[in-house]
Amino acid sequence: MGFGIDSSVAITALVMVILVVPMGCQRPQVVNLGAVFTFDSVIGRAAKVALEAAVSDVNADTSVLKDTELRLIMEDSSCNVFHGSFGAFEVLEKEVVAMIGPLSSSVAHTLSDIAKGLQFPLVSFAATDPTLSALQFPFFLRTTPNDAHQMSALVDLISFHGWKEVISVYSDDELGRNGVSALDDELYKKRSRISYKVPLSVHSDEKSVADALNKSKSLGPRVYILHFGPDPSLRFFSIARKLQMMTNEYVWLATDWLAVTLDSSLSDKSTLKRLEGVVGLRQHIPESIKMHQFTDKLKSNRSMNAYAFHAYDTVWMIAYGIEKMLNDGINITFSYSEKLTQAQGTKLHLERVKIFNSGKLLLEKLLQVNFTGIAGQVQFGSGRNVIGCDYEIINVDKTGVHTVGFWSKHGGFSVVAPETRHTQNSKFGFVSEEKLGNITWPGGGRKKPRGWVIADSASPLKIVIPKRVSFVEFVTEENNSSHRIKGLCIDIFTEALKFVPYSVPYIFESFGDGHSSPNYNQMIQMVADGVYEAAVGDIAIVPTRSKLVDFSQPYASTGLVVVIPANDDNATWIFLRPFTIGLWCVVIASFFCIAIVIWILEHRINEDFRGPPRRQLITMILFSFSTLFKRNQEDTISNLARLVMIVWLFLLMVLTASYTANLTSILTVRQLPSAITGIDSLRASEVPVGYQSGTFTLEYLTYSLGMARSRLVPLESTEEYERALKLGPTAFGGVAAIVDELPYIELFLAERTGFKIVGEPFMHRGWGFAFKRDSPLAIDMSTAILKLAETRKMQEIRKRWLCNTSCAEKTDWNPETNQLHLKSFKGLYIVCISITVSAFLVFVLRMIRQFVRYRRMERASSLPLASWSSSPSMRLRELVFGFVEFVDEKEEAIKRMFRRSDDSSDNPSHVVEVQPDSEFCFLCAY
Repeated sequence: MGFGIDSSVAITALVMVILVVPMGCQRPQVVNLGAVFTFDSVIGRAAKVALEAAVSDVNADTSVLKDTELRLIMEDSSCNVFHGSFGAFEVLEKEVVAMIGPLSSSVAHTLSDIAKGLQFPLVSFAATDPTLSALQFPFFLRTTPNDAHQMSALVDLISFHGWKEVISVYSDDELGRNGVSALDDELYKKRSRISYKVPLSVHSDEKSVADALNKSKSLGPRVYILHFGPDPSLRFFSIARKLQMMTNEYVWLATDWLAVTLDSSLSDKSTLKRLEGVVGLRQHIPESIKMHQFTDKLKSNRSMNAYAFHAYDTVWMIAYGIEKMLNDGINITFSYSEKLTQAQGTKLHLERVKIFNSGKLLLEKLLQVNFTGIAGQVQFGSGRNVIGCDYEIINVDKTGVHTVGFWSKHGGFSVVAPETRHTQNSKFGFVSEEKLGNITWPGGGRKKPRGWVIADSASPLKIVIPKRVSFVEFVTEENNSSHRIKGLCIDIFTEALKFVPYSVPYIFESFGDGHSSPNYNQMIQMVADGVYEAAVGDIAIVPTRSKLVDFSQPYASTGLVVVIPANDDNATWIFLRPFTIGLWCVVIASFFCIAIVIWILEHRINEDFRGPPRRQLITMILFSFSTLFKRNQEDTISNLARLVMIVWLFLLMVLTASYTANLTSILTVRQLPSAITGIDSLRASEVPVGYQSGTFTLEYLTYSLGMARSRLVPLESTEEYERALKLGPTAFGGVAAIVDELPYIELFLAERTGFKIVGEPFMHRGWGFAFKRDSPLAIDMSTAILKLAETRKMQEIRKRWLCNTSCAEKTDWNPETNQLHLKSFKGLYIVCISITVSAFLVFVLRMIRQFVRYRRMERASSLPLASWSSSPSMRLRELVFGFVEFVDEKEEAIKRMFRRSDDSSDNPSHVVEVQPDSEFCFLCAY
């Protein structure tokens, strides 16, 4: 059986197999690897040694590249883009399969473009700029973590200590700017921010650095983030110490450049003293046999650092990639680029540059490499950056550089190494809490710095307060030479400051013209614009203001309420309401006075007003009060009494008519129901509504409730509140209701009666203190207010300012506005009192005249007289008693005695001895 194949064809196929197969499996004797970086630098000096050691170890290991020699070709970039580019082309002329470097992020951007154009892998072990992305530079690989990863660790450290604002100091190049941009992004995730940036030129002199730092000292934050390239001189900290910025107020956090600098040089005591309190990051190199073998091999070289370890692993990583490519039968070949050959004749001689034909394939093999190097696991992620890298938290004090903890992406902070912690967590099945060891901060103390300064005595906190002209119990400025700021809000603020765990120097500045209420929205806007650092007063916390500033915890609960004129539902004593208490007292006193005066004037001549004392007292009172109903059983005889009665009855008629009219008015108004029962009925009506000018009430009524602005009447004070409500909705300037916050209304109702709150409070809000956005004092003041609320001091402050008018102990009684006062009848009372007093004086004068006549008659008569007392006081007493008894006698008896006396005077010759009447027996004593 046969397949029918021509023998010539079979021979040709056999020859092709013999020729081609050996060519596909052929390994080159030498593979060139290029390296372009700055030799004379902190990282470069250590990296050069590490690269050479790695190439030597690779060539000595027969398991990698077997009989193929790896040759390293290095060029110095001098940390310059031009020199770096020139060096790259110099290396490319040597037919390299890949290139290592550079160190500088600026040079890396340029070489990444060259690698992209010529399609060869560019692997950096030190360019950490996060903007060197795989999307823009597909042939760029990085065996060290980028700055975004490092900034994540740094932000966790900031958050761990509770700091919210930082100042970044960085080199003004790609490394610094892009690193700080990554820091800003990470801080945003933690609700923190960079409040100020200090870019420094890589060639800055001491004066420019000092000027830049001095500007930052005037700001509040004291947490400084330092991000540079390694600096062997560490001159920055010498400048900061001269500026007194290495004290216990400040925090200095450095990225891993500081650890690289310290690890690459010997630190003397002066250096440690200069850096005392600085905290930094260092890439964590796990303990391993490979790492110890490498360090022992290069123990004579004291400049080793983390980047040198990454450089060593980079060579091995490329060697593994080349091995994978050769094992897949891919030949290493080069060819000239058509684009570069067109540049023939130029001084650069670009036509000599040969392109590695399998650059893309080698790149794919490198991305698949996964091994454990001396710096840790070498494996690339989606962004073509090495996966994972942990950091050590280092702290410098006078004795040296200490590791106070470790940070890992998923484990946070710990005092044990991440690999040990992972083993413990896996073994015991629990996750330990985050913690760090003791840190020595600037100044040598162990107490964590606050991280920011609100103000100092030289630059105190500027706080704006509203200069109120009404409701001054809450806050105002005295209009005198002292200009003292006082009020309930001020006292609460100053007492709350006592609970803040640091000193806050401040000054108050009033806002307002002193003639009208200030606009609170304008005051809040000035705080947001940075004119003031805070605002203290009766400031309502509303959404529009919360978008501009940060508020503290509310220190008072408020809400809007509706106030209308009140109709008292308690009618038990409504009959007393027409007159004030004072007028009622005068009216009652008038009845008793009239009773006494009429009794005196009628007692001598009217039998109805004589008799036993009890009967006279009852008669006197009944006669007086019965005049109210015009039904007197007793008639007045005396003309003087009749005159007094005429005036009294007229006064009583006016009082009665006024009382009846006022009571009728009160009862009528009381029966009229109010159409306003709350905010809903007020909103549905078209009546005018009053509000306190300057507050958020206008904005709420117009924008939230949709009330027409033409309906709203601005009011300034409690007097205007009262006047507008009394005028009512029909009069000019009057209102049917007032909408205002509850504390103001409570104070208004305590000072004024006849008004009431209808409906339930709405738009529940609180009063708080306003601070600039992201001000740490807002949080501390909120905590202080909560602590103050737990004491009795808050109640004492409110009692001191508000109890003068609104507390239950108040004794002043303000009469209702529709009651009649004594002054309403002042003229009538004057007339009545004048006539009554005149009648009484006429009566008294008549009695004195009769008594004097009687005494004269008594001396001329033959009646025996009692002996007078020798003492003048006794004689005066007897005279007074004699006058009283004389007045008490009936007028008829006195007149009869005077007639007898007159008859005796007319007939002196006819003497008749007449016995005195029994009614005059009392006169015999004289």
